[in-house]
Amino acid sequence: MPVPARPGATVWLTGQPGAGTSGIAAELAARIRAEGHRAEVLDGDEIGAGLPAGPGSSRADRDARVRRVGMVAEVLARNGVIVLVPDRAPGRGARDGVRLRHDLARVPYLEVHVAAPVAARAAREAGGLPTRRAAGAPAGAAGVTGVAGDPYEPPDCPDLRLETHRRTPAESADAVHALLTERGLL
Repeated sequence: MPVPARPGATVWLTGQPGAGTSGIAAELAARIRAEGHRAEVLDGDEIGAGLPAGPGSSRADRDARVRRVGMVAEVLARNGVIVLVPDRAPGRGARDGVRLRHDLARVPYLEVHVAAPVAARAAREAGGLPTRRAAGAPAGAAGVTGVAGDPYEPPDCPDLRLETHRRTPAESADAVHALLTERGLL
């Protein structure tokens, strides 16, 4: 089996709903591909149908889905792909498990915390329900990340922290691109 010319890597973009992870991933993937590199986006909002967590939406179910997405990302990255994972992955323990899997496989893994205040997230979120709930709107659905009973646990030591209310998606993608370049992954 031939070894890829360049190592791949996984970039996990974690943040609360509406923080901008998907927009940054799309912007960055287009740029990486334009430079001639292989890139894939495993969007947590889209991949759930392909890799279901199980029968429910409990924290344990979602953590299991995060581990499955992490496994797919590690396999792709091990084969020379830059994998961008915009997935809130609310549990710190599940994200740490994904990092450990990458470390054991000697595959580069970068965790990017995408952060924005509730008002900024609510303004950009299409459906608006999760951030409206976080801002105190009445509960109407279970399992919404960032509210009582299902807290979002921000990373302790991310490789990069982006405050997306202070920059455009293109500027945020530039910052992640610079990190990838600095680490010799592009």
